[in-house]
Amino acid sequence: MDVKEAVVLRFSTLCKEKNIRINELATRSGVTPSTAYSMFDKNRHDVSIVTIKKFCDGLDISLKDFFDDDLFISLEQEIK
Repeated sequence: MDVKEAVVLRFSTLCKEKNIRINELATRSGVTPSTAYSMFDKNRHDVSIVTIKKFCDGLDISLKDFFDDDLFISLEQEIK
């Protein structure tokens, strides 16, 4: 799994736990729905740390809490 896949999976899990949809995550985070949906798009390979921070703010969690998950322990090398 690469970092972008892990980020998407983490946000998907958090949204399910809080019972919110991507549109609501966008609204809570102060970003457009298209920004949220583009992050979840499998064809996009990058996600910015600023966008991650905004989504964390929308979910009322810190970046530390977001990345403090086993998903981020064994990621693939990004340099290929």
